[in-house]
Amino acid sequence: MNAVVHRGRWTLEDRVSAPLRELPVEVPPGCAALTVELSHEGGVLDLGCHGPHGFRGWSGGARRRYTITAEHATPGYLPGELEPGLWHVWLGLHRVPPEGVPYEVVATPSTAVPAPHPPAAPPPVPDRPAPRRDLPAPAGMRWLAGDLHAHTLHSDGTLTVTELACLAAARGLEFLAVTDHNTVSHHAELPAAAAHAGIMLLPGQEVTTDLGHANVFGGEGRPAWVDFRRTAAEWAAGAAARGQLMSINHPLAGDCAWRWPSPGASEGADAPARPRLAEIWHPSWWDRRWGAPLAWARLWGPGTVPVGGSDFHDPAQVQRLGEPVTWVLAEDDDVLGGLAAGRTAVAALPPGGGAPGPLLLRVEDDLFAIGAEGTVLVRPDGRRETVRGERVRISLADPGMHHLESHENEVMALCG
Repeated sequence: MNAVVHRGRWTLEDRVSAPLRELPVEVPPGCAALTVELSHEGGVLDLGCHGPHGFRGWSGGARRRYTITAEHATPGYLPGELEPGLWHVWLGLHRVPPEGVPYEVVATPSTAVPAPHPPAAPPPVPDRPAPRRDLPAPAGMRWLAGDLHAHTLHSDGTLTVTELACLAAARGLEFLAVTDHNTVSHHAELPAAAAHAGIMLLPGQEVTTDLGHANVFGGEGRPAWVDFRRTAAEWAAGAAARGQLMSINHPLAGDCAWRWPSPGASEGADAPARPRLAEIWHPSWWDRRWGAPLAWARLWGPGTVPVGGSDFHDPAQVQRLGEPVTWVLAEDDDVLGGLAAGRTAVAALPPGGGAPGPLLLRVEDDLFAIGAEGTVLVRPDGRRETVRGERVRISLADPGMHHLESHENEVMALCG
């Protein structure tokens, strides 16, 4: 079978006119493997694949080569039969300098199936930290600690799904959303990794564009891929139709800040509802005396449900898995149900991360400030009161997001 070659130079004008390009590849009958290799000089080009029957994978700028066969595929890509017909190699023109980016794409269909890499031995089952303090909860419910934003080698992370799951369990987390960029190839590995590590793994996808990122949770077993080529309003509508949850990611994080028109704000009465979940607490909030994330949440709407995410990629990075930790008050360990109901709290330290930090929990009609001696409770209307004691019950009275501050106005914990 003959290779298909595309070469040329992408210009800044190309990026402005259409930042995602589709390069055609005819896959003949009898093809057992498709290998695509990208080479370019300068700039940043993203890589993906679309077959005649739909999405087949995305790796962004994390790699320059992938192979798809019926039984296995490069991480980020979906294995399965290679149906004959017109395929497309996706190229995202993520960064193109004024002088342009010379590139070459070689797509090679083959009747021979390359041998897969032997699977790595699973990491040892982690030792969990000692049980944490008892937390107040209604009968039949309990607070679960987790992280709603993490990556594996299925996009630009460095750990396998199982390695990530074991690390999360060792950190004392009880659930983890695996949210690789623009792909769902990791979903198939979640059940086995969860069983090995003894942790709940939530299927997720970080829908990633130049105008902002959003996590979509749920969709196990489909896999329910969210088309990043569409608008944010279409992501929200599709997620709602499939019973998934959508969360706005790191809305103030540099060039990843949320700049999409707000879903539901201007599309009319039939527009999808604005997503309530928002990643207010992200490692980009490195100085929590900075009030912009709380101000953004107030503008996003009074029903904003705050969550946190570490955006973990690599053990060598500064931020650690589970920092911050999102607590969800769940019934029958239904984390997605607790998120949908808005029963969340966010705090600085994970349960297995050393000395426990302050927690602020909403339980029915009351707030509980735990381990928060000497902090200040700030209500949604700005009223403040000092917290004295290690376990203080506070009449809630008003709806909305509450938070605890240190005496230096640093946010220590918050709840919806």
